[in-house]
Amino acid sequence: MDTIHISNHHYSWHSPILRKSAAIAALVGFAIVLFSPNWQLSLLVVILLVIALSFTYYTLVKSRVTFTLTATHFQQHMFKGGWALRWSDIERIGICSHHHDGWHTPLPWIGLRINNYQAYLNAICPRIATDLLLSQRALLYLGLQQTSPQTTFEDIVLDSTPFIDTDGCEYHGLMAMLANRMTYQREFFGYDIFISEADLDRSGEKFVGLTRRYLAAADRDMFES
Repeated sequence: MDTIHISNHHYSWHSPILRKSAAIAALVGFAIVLFSPNWQLSLLVVILLVIALSFTYYTLVKSRVTFTLTATHFQQHMFKGGWALRWSDIERIGICSHHHDGWHTPLPWIGLRINNYQAYLNAICPRIATDLLLSQRALLYLGLQQTSPQTTFEDIVLDSTPFIDTDGCEYHGLMAMLANRMTYQREFFGYDIFISEADLDRSGEKFVGLTRRYLAAADRDMFES
């Protein structure tokens, strides 16, 4: 399988839109400096334009999420870091759904069920783990309400109980919180890791179909070897 990269947007300094915007801002700044009777005011406007452009570029770079699919690995890259898993570490991939009174409603989340937590916990950086714990609280609350409404949400949202994986490796602190969160989410939704559909350049169904083809190809290669 070929290596492909999927991003929620492709804005970078090399993109035509950003280059045109920077050129227009430069022309505006030059015109202000050239025709303004007050050089202090024109300098202030130019500085504000530079700050606005820099902030816009920083915001775009910070919001970019990229996924890399190779023949052997599945990776997620974000501004603060990322993680990578071998396809052999992934059991299945699917659309997360909410069930109520026998009805299942798809949610804008892609779920990954993994074989061993150790591979993921050892691959993810602490800053990304913190972001996931905070940004996916609503998903945890929804799963709690549909599965165990009698459980207190505050008891599980940041559960720091030491976690011991199947190989006997013990995790504490932030990694224990993440591992416990994954355990709860598996109980609620059947998945351990979640990817927001907003971070994709295509529908969740198409992304799941694509990743399943890579997963099947990796399984086939492993069987043949």
